[in-house]
Amino acid sequence: MRFECEVLLYMHTPRRSESPKQNKFILCSTGEKTYLESASSGKGVVTVNCFEDLRDLYNEMEMERGEDAYRYVSDLLLEAKELHHEYLAIHEPDKDKGQSWRSFKGKSFEQLVQYMIMERIEALELMVVNGNKLERSTRNLSQELKRVKRNLTIDYGEFGCHLPDVDVVVYDPKSSRVVAIISSKVTLRERIAQTGYWKFKLSEDEDTAHVKVYFVTLDEDGTLIRVNRPKKGRAIVGIDLDGTYVLTKEDFEESDKIKLFEHFIEDLKHVIGENQ
Repeated sequence: MRFECEVLLYMHTPRRSESPKQNKFILCSTGEKTYLESASSGKGVVTVNCFEDLRDLYNEMEMERGEDAYRYVSDLLLEAKELHHEYLAIHEPDKDKGQSWRSFKGKSFEQLVQYMIMERIEALELMVVNGNKLERSTRNLSQELKRVKRNLTIDYGEFGCHLPDVDVVVYDPKSSRVVAIISSKVTLRERIAQTGYWKFKLSEDEDTAHVKVYFVTLDEDGTLIRVNRPKKGRAIVGIDLDGTYVLTKEDFEESDKIKLFEHFIEDLKHVIGENQ
């Protein structure tokens, strides 16, 4: 069943001197997706309010750009921001658009990274699980994930055992042995020092010292651009982590530990080979 109602949107224009453009749309809902349809052209425009909406936009971009699609995720998020604001204008007009988008952007980027690597990792006979899922009570986990959680736990003695804060865990389903953990953030300043801390803690225990710690980022603040006279963030990832992978179309200087995202799976294959 399709629901329709007519709405007017005042679209942003690039020049302040210009008057905002008034556009008439039809708000449509099929029960599964809410979208805007131009009243003049009939062309559907998807609004963005959940990760599945962003995933669909990425899939469309991947069909157009192929293997280089990951380089344009920042552009994709700019498009998604406009569509997210349109959704709020219709459904939650009193909600703070900036705060809502920042929360949505960070969480959705983490999920997008997991989505982009999942099939390729499974092709290596490994599995991925979201870090938040492991934080659940042990009784809510499968026996396999209980073992994964146990194999990643850090012992703080009298202060108990705790999991590192990560977004994705890569593990071997045959043994539940953790191969790598991944932190995914739009900029380095959001979690880079914390990720270096978890690498240090994991390396202290012989049971977790083998776990690789990776960082995946859009580097939207340009922290990783230069090798010479690097910023603090580049120094941390270059020394303390096992690898950092960047999704960008901008030029930046790669090194053994700081590379474009396209190299991630190949590097993971080398790690698997070393452990066999």
